[in-house]
Amino acid sequence: MSNNVAELRRDMPLLARNEGVWEGWYRYYSAETGKLVDEHRSRLICRLKEDGEFPYHQTNHYFWEDGRTDVRDFPASYADGRIWWDNDLIKGWAAAMKPDDFNRSTCLHWTRKGDDDLYLYEMIQISDCGKFRSRTWHWYKGGKCFQRTLIDEVFVTSDWKNFTNTSAPNT
Repeated sequence: MSNNVAELRRDMPLLARNEGVWEGWYRYYSAETGKLVDEHRSRLICRLKEDGEFPYHQTNHYFWEDGRTDVRDFPASYADGRIWWDNDLIKGWAAAMKPDDFNRSTCLHWTRKGDDDLYLYEMIQISDCGKFRSRTWHWYKGGKCFQRTLIDEVFVTSDWKNFTNTSAPNT
């Protein structure tokens, strides 16, 4: 595993395009009924860090209408053209999709720690202008899809080092 950010930027330019602050909505749907089962606003801070053990570090902030909040950190290592997570919550990877002639798509796979039968695949598509992202999660348990998450995000700033807003996004 490497903590070399220059290597990560060179080998994963699509991931590097996602660096910065993103705000949007997460919407969870039952695969069985198609009905909305949860939704919340989000702010993700995606960082490529020159210092420290992990060259990629993502912090997710979640905000529900009823006032609940949650913050989750996802530091990641880099090796073999992928970033790798292995923390208390998940174990998995992310890589650019090949072939993607337009260099817009990233694929992720992870399993939930303590429940190896629960896994997820995520697709991330970033717009050519870099201002919009759409993400889909397909949740599996026992080999069967039980939930899908649709995420729509808008790019806020690349200056994550000086971003200090802690209130819920107005998206």
